[in-house]
Amino acid sequence: MGNDGGSIPTRRELVKNAARALNTTELKATQQEAQTHAWTWCPLSNRPLTTPIVSDCAGTLYNKDAIIEQLLPKDLDTPASVLKEKEDVLQGRVKGLRDVVEVKFTVLKEGKDEKWVCPVTSKELGPTTKSVYLVPCGHAFSEAAIREVKGDVCVECNESYKEGDIIPIVPLAKEDIAKLVERITRLRETGLTHSLKKAPGSKKRKKGDVAAENTETTNGVLNGMTVDAVKTKLSEQETANGQTATPVPSGIKNSATASLTAKVLDEQSERNKRRKQGLNDNLKSLFSNTGYSAQTHKSGDFMTRGYSIPKKN
Repeated sequence: MGNDGGSIPTRRELVKNAARALNTTELKATQQEAQTHAWTWCPLSNRPLTTPIVSDCAGTLYNKDAIIEQLLPKDLDTPASVLKEKEDVLQGRVKGLRDVVEVKFTVLKEGKDEKWVCPVTSKELGPTTKSVYLVPCGHAFSEAAIREVKGDVCVECNESYKEGDIIPIVPLAKEDIAKLVERITRLRETGLTHSLKKAPGSKKRKKGDVAAENTETTNGVLNGMTVDAVKTKLSEQETANGQTATPVPSGIKNSATASLTAKVLDEQSERNKRRKQGLNDNLKSLFSNTGYSAQTHKSGDFMTRGYSIPKKN
């Protein structure tokens, strides 16, 4: 009853519970949910995290193919809202593959299930365990294992690292976040990136080095080239080499990265073709190329039978 003009409800009647701050239990549950999502989903592509996985200077995890797709030249018809959404996710932290490090997790298989574990303590790495990875090698451990195994050499690959290059994965503590910001600021001042490689344009180089770096930069496969141009370049290399395997783009020394880049280009080209078809399958199903035939629809009623104009002899 009500809402007939006979009474005017007050705020006290409409709002039964006043707004309140979350208590400790609710806050922990919210943080746990956010951590679980960050450990299982790529924020850039909104897809589950799958190998290869990379991380930026803030410890956020991404799918490597999503990063490559973001760095490739965009089509002119890409909505501005989509571009802005992805830029807000990266916040200017990733401008090339030098700004990310591939995180190498130790995978433990239990039947059909797989989980990431620390190779030292065998603890499961995830939202319930504070985890870190080392730069530049990228091997992941639990933070407790790094504290126990004192040294400056990775126990997995024997590659040296510094104490400041221990990166927390999806950090929550303000102290950890502040340390990561301070670290990347210090590296940029010295002309280095998150992966401890030289940043493009940081120092004067010879012409040969500049040309090599321009081809190696992951703003795509080649700078200033559209997706179609890159695809043409890849096909030309494949023809020249006389091979059917995935060609290695010029300047990309890592064969895995080159293969992944070619895969992303294929997927992007396929999406563009589907987008430019004009009419999708669902819309085409509403129309008939043969026209309407009243003779074949005699059994229908007047709503579905339709009307056909008699043909003149």
